[in-house]
Amino acid sequence: MFFLQEEIQLKPRKRGFHLITQEILNAMPRIRDIQRGQLQVFIKHTSAGLTINENADPSVRKDFESFMNAAVPENEPYYVHTQEGPDDMPAHIKASLMGSSVEVPISAGRLNLGVWQGIYLCEHRNHGGSRSIVITAFGV
Repeated sequence: MFFLQEEIQLKPRKRGFHLITQEILNAMPRIRDIQRGQLQVFIKHTSAGLTINENADPSVRKDFESFMNAAVPENEPYYVHTQEGPDDMPAHIKASLMGSSVEVPISAGRLNLGVWQGIYLCEHRNHGGSRSIVITAFGV
C-alpha cells in the first residue's frame, strides 16, 4: 500500500457550485498507479464545502445554489456573527451542511464515480477567493 498527497489552490470562483473533478485528476496523475484504493478530498475552509453530484446538466448546480440560498438566507436577525458581511454566517452554515470532504473509490487507476457524478466545490461566499484543498490517494 502507498499514499499520495497533494495540496492545491483552486482559482477563485463566484458563489455557486462548480465541478472540480478534472482539476483534482490533473493534480494527482499517479492515481493511475492505484489498482484498488481510495481518494479523499478535503477543503481547508469554513465557508465553502465539497459534495458529489450531477456532472452533466449545469441546471443541477444552479438549483443547488437556489435551494441553499432559500434554506439558509442572508440577513437573518438572529445571526450574531455578522462582521464579515451578510454572506458569511450563511456560508458557514451551508459549508457544514455540505461537508468538508468527499471520498471516492479508485478502481483500475480511475476514480470509480458513477457516469453522471462529479466532485463539486460549493462556494458559499460572494467573494471567497482561492480555496485550498488537500487530495490524498492510497491503495495498492
